[in-house]
Amino acid sequence: MEVTDIGNKEEGKVWHRKPAPGKSVLVTVVRTAQQAKTVRFLHVAFDTTGDSFLAGDHHGNIYVFDISRNRFRLVQKTGQACTALAFSLRRTTEFLVALVDYTIKCFDKDTKQLVSWMRGHEGAVSSISVHSSGRYAITTSSDTAQLWDLDTFQRKRKLNIKQSVGIQRVFFLPLSNTILSCFSDDSIFAWESDTLFCKYQLPVPDCGPKISYKAFAVTRNGKSLAAGGRSNLLHLWCLDSQQLVRVVQMPTQVRTVRQLEFLPDSFDGGANQTLGVLSQDGVMRFINIHTCKLLFHIGSHDDAITTVSVSPNGRHVVAIMDNGSINVYSVQSLTQELNKPPPSQVAVVSDAEADQLSNLRVKVKSEVVQRQTKSRTQVKILRPPAGSGTAEDKENELPAGLNKKRLVSLLKAFGEYPAKYRMFVWRSLLCLPENHAAYSSMTDKGLHSAYLTLHDKYPIKSHKLQRGLQRVLSALAHWASIFGEVDYLPLVAFPFVKLFQNNPMLCFEVVVTVIVNWCQHWFEYFPNPPLNILSMAENVLAHHDKELLQHLVDCGITSQLYVWPLLETLFSEVLIRDEWLRLFDNVFSNHPSFLLMACVAYITCCREPLLLCAQKQDFEYFFHHRNNLDMGAMIKEAYRLMSGTPADIHPRTMLSDFTPLTKGQYPVFNHYPEFIVEYQSREREKIRLQEMEYLRERQEVSAMRADFVRRQAEEETYYTQQDLLQKAEEQRRNILAQEDEKLTQQRKKLAAMKRELKVKELQLLDATRRRFLKHQQDLKASQIQRLDQEIGRKMNLCERETATAVQDLEVRQMELEVQRRRLEQNLLKEQERMGREVEEEVELRMRKAEREEKSYTEQLHSAQANMQALEESLAEACQLGLESDWQKEVAERLRQVDAEQERKRERLAVLHRQTLAEEERLADTVRDVAGWKWDEVTSTRAKLQEQRLPRCSADTDGQRQTRGLPQRQNANTAVDVGSTAACPAVKSNAATNMLCLNSRSPSESTSTNFSLDRGRAQLDSSERELLREVRELRHKLAARAREGSSASLQSVHTLSSVSQ
Repeated sequence: MEVTDIGNKEEGKVWHRKPAPGKSVLVTVVRTAQQAKTVRFLHVAFDTTGDSFLAGDHHGNIYVFDISRNRFRLVQKTGQACTALAFSLRRTTEFLVALVDYTIKCFDKDTKQLVSWMRGHEGAVSSISVHSSGRYAITTSSDTAQLWDLDTFQRKRKLNIKQSVGIQRVFFLPLSNTILSCFSDDSIFAWESDTLFCKYQLPVPDCGPKISYKAFAVTRNGKSLAAGGRSNLLHLWCLDSQQLVRVVQMPTQVRTVRQLEFLPDSFDGGANQTLGVLSQDGVMRFINIHTCKLLFHIGSHDDAITTVSVSPNGRHVVAIMDNGSINVYSVQSLTQELNKPPPSQVAVVSDAEADQLSNLRVKVKSEVVQRQTKSRTQVKILRPPAGSGTAEDKENELPAGLNKKRLVSLLKAFGEYPAKYRMFVWRSLLCLPENHAAYSSMTDKGLHSAYLTLHDKYPIKSHKLQRGLQRVLSALAHWASIFGEVDYLPLVAFPFVKLFQNNPMLCFEVVVTVIVNWCQHWFEYFPNPPLNILSMAENVLAHHDKELLQHLVDCGITSQLYVWPLLETLFSEVLIRDEWLRLFDNVFSNHPSFLLMACVAYITCCREPLLLCAQKQDFEYFFHHRNNLDMGAMIKEAYRLMSGTPADIHPRTMLSDFTPLTKGQYPVFNHYPEFIVEYQSREREKIRLQEMEYLRERQEVSAMRADFVRRQAEEETYYTQQDLLQKAEEQRRNILAQEDEKLTQQRKKLAAMKRELKVKELQLLDATRRRFLKHQQDLKASQIQRLDQEIGRKMNLCERETATAVQDLEVRQMELEVQRRRLEQNLLKEQERMGREVEEEVELRMRKAEREEKSYTEQLHSAQANMQALEESLAEACQLGLESDWQKEVAERLRQVDAEQERKRERLAVLHRQTLAEEERLADTVRDVAGWKWDEVTSTRAKLQEQRLPRCSADTDGQRQTRGLPQRQNANTAVDVGSTAACPAVKSNAATNMLCLNSRSPSESTSTNFSLDRGRAQLDSSERELLREVRELRHKLAARAREGSSASLQSVHTLSSVSQ
C-alpha cells in the first residue's frame, strides 16, 4: 500500500508508482503540516463522472483528486473547516462547500474564484443534495432544510418544523423531481419539488423495536430505499408501492448504522443490489440485499472508517479513516477477492517468516463469504543451507537477489544479457533507489527554461519521446544547475530515454548514475571538453598502438576529435541499437574505466580505415557516423586493454569505484566550476530575456501588421461591397423602372378594356330599357282599354243604383232625423252628468297636487339646507386644511428666508469689518506716503534754494511760501481723510486728493477703492435678489392657496350636483 503525503503542496501526483492490479487499496493520502502534525480530512464528494473527488481538511483546504490522471490540486483555502461538500453541479467546474459558520459557498475549481455566498441556516449544514439536473440543491441542518436555485443562487423554499421533531436528512430522489424528507420520529414524506405537494408518506412500522433512522440510501433508479439507525436492523422500502418489503438483520457486531451507500453496477439498470453498511466499529460491510449475504468488507477495528463516498460509476470507494487519512479502494479488486485461486502448494520463506507462519491463526468470520476448499492447504518450507554465504558473495549480492559475479560470468559466456530481463538486470546492477518523492519534487517544478525550445534544436518525430526527453533533462537541470548549460546532455540522455520511455523516474536515475560514475571528472574543465579524461584515453592508446597515435598526431587530430565524440554521445551515433545494448551490458557490469577502454578499443579495432584517412573532415565524418565493426571483437579488445594496461596509466587508478545513488534523496553534484556555470546561466537568462523581448516586439509588429492587413482587407471588402451594393441598387432601379413601365402599359390596356366593357354594358342597358318601356306601354294600353270597359259598365250600374239609393235615402233620412232628435236629448243628459263627475275629480286631483307640491317643497328646502350646510362645512374644512398647509409652508419658507437673511447679514457684517480694516490700513498707508512725500519735497526745495543766486533769494522765498501753503493744506486734508474713513463721501474726496497729491501708484489705490465699492454693490444686489425671491415665494404661495380654494369650490359644486 503506497502512502502519499501531500504536505503543503498545491499540486502533484496522487501515487508515484502505478498500483499493481489486484490491490484493493490503491493509495493512502495523508497531509502532514508543520512539526509533523497530521491534518485530518473531514469530507469527500465525487463528481458526476466518478473520476475525480473533492476532499476538505480540518484547516479549510479543499483539494481535487483526479484518479484517472493521477493528479491532485489545491483549489481553495476557506480558512475554516467544512461540514458538507457537493461536486455534482450542472457547471462541472463549480462545487458547493458548507462551512462551520452556517454558510454555503460556491467556488470554481479552475479559476479558484468565489461564485456565490448563500446564507440562511442557523445551524451547521449536515448534508447537501443536488438534483440530477444540477440546477437545484437542498441543504439540511438539524432545524431546517432549504431549497436553492443554483442558477441564481437564491432560496426558493424553506422547510420549518417543530422543535420537538428534528430533521435527519432531506434529499432528492435520483432521476425524478421527488424530495424525500426524513425526520427524527422515523416519519418519511415524499414531496413534489416544483409544487411542494405531498405525494405520499411511508407508514411507520408498528411492530418490532424502534430503529431511530439515522442513515439512508436510495438505488440509482430511485425505486428502493434503505434505512438504518440505532439497531442492527435495516429496513428496505419499495417507493413505488410505499411498502416495507424486507427487514435485514446485520451481524451481532453491528449495533448502530452510521452510513449506507449503494454500490452501482453497470449492468443492473440502476436497481443496485450491493449495499454498503458502515457501523459503529468502523467497518463497512457490503451485502447483497436480495440474498442477504455478506460479500466483502473494508476497514477494521485498528483502521476504522469515519465516512465513505462511492463513485457514481462504481469503480472506486473513497473512505476517510479514523486517523484523518484518505484510502482510495478499487471496487474491481475488492470483488475479485471473492474469486481468488487457491494458494500455492509450496512457498519459499526465510527463517523469520517460518516463525511467523507457525504463529499465524486465520479465523473465518461468519459474515464474510469465503471460497470453500476441499482439502487443507499444505505449506512446505524450504530453508537455505546454513553457513553457505561468504564475504565476497555479500559484496556481489544485488538488491533483487542477483549476484554480480554470476551475472558477469553469464555476460562473458553469452556476450549480452537476455533482452527480456535486460532492464531488470540493469536496475539491479545500478542499484537504483527509486526515490519517488525526490523525483516528484523535481518534476513538480515543471520544465526548465533551458529546455523549453528543445524541439527546435533536436526535432523528434515522436511527441511522447520529445516530452520524455524534456522531462528528464529538466529534472537533471533542477538537480544540478550545470546540466542546464551542458550542450551535449541531450545526446547522453537520449538513448536511455528511448529505452525507459514508459518509466521516466527509472530513466532519470539511470542517467544520474551514469553521470555520477561513468562521467567522473567530465565537468571540471567546463565548458571545455574533459582534457584529463581525454589524456587518459590518449595515454592508453599510446601504450597499445603507437603507430596509430603517431598517424593521428601527424594529421593534426587530437583526442577531442577521436575520443570526445564517442564519449559525449555514449557511442549512440556510431552503433546500432543491439550493438549499443551489448556494449552497455558490459559497461554497467565493469568498473567505470571500462567506458574509456571501450573508446580506445573502438579506435584500435578501426585502425585500418583510420590509417587511410588524412583529412580532418574524414576523421570528423568517421567518428560521427556508423562503421562496419565486429562488436564482439571490440568488447574482447576492451577487456584485453582493461587487463593489459599498466597501473600507472590505467584509468582505474584515477577513477573511483562504482557508487550507487543514495535512498531518499539524490546526492549533491558540484564537481564543476560554479562561477562559469553561473556566468553562463546569467548570460543565457539575459539572452533569453532579450529573445523574449524581441519575440514580444516581433509579435506586436506582426499583430500590428496583421491588424493593418485585416483592416486593409476589411476596407477593400467594404468598398467592394459598396460597389456591389451600388451596382445591385442600379440594377434594381432599372428593373423597377422596367416593371413600372410594363405596369403602366398594362394599366392602359386594362383601362381601354374597361372602357369598351362599359360602353357595351351601357348599350345593353339602353336596349333593355327600351324593350322594358315598350312592354310597359303595351301593358298600359291594355289596362287603359280594360279600365274604359269597366268604367262604362260601372257607370251604367251606378246610375241604376243611384236611383234606387235616392229613394232609400229619402226614407232613411226621415228615420235618422227622428233618431237624431232622440239621441240629442240623451246626450245632453249624459253630458251634464259627466260634467259634474269631471269637476269633482278635478277638484280632488287639485287638492292632492297641492298637498304633494307642499310636501315636495318642504323636502326640497330641507335638502337644500342640508346640502348647503354640507357644502359650507366641506368648504370650511378644505379652506382650513389649505390655510393650515399654506401657513405651514409659508412659516417654513419664512424661517428659511430669515435664516438666509441672518446668514447674509452675518456675511455682510464680516465684509463690513474687513472693509473697515482695509480702509484703516489704506489710511495708514496714505499718511505714511504723504509724510514721506512732504519730506522729499522739502529736501528738494532746500537744494534748489542753495543753488540759486543770493540776489533771487527774496523772490524764491516768497514763491516757496505761496506754493507750500496749498500743499500743507492738501496733506492735512489727506490726513483728515484717513482719520474719517468711515464716511463714504469723505472717503471719495480723500481718495481724489490722494491721487492728485502724493500717490506713487494710482492704479493700486483705484483698484482698492473699486474693489470695496464692488463688494458693497454685490451685497446690495444679493440683498435685492433675496427680497425678490421672498416676494416671488409669497406670490407662489398666494397663487397656490387660490388654486386650492378654487379646487375646493369646484369639488363642492360637484358634490352638490351629484346629490341633486
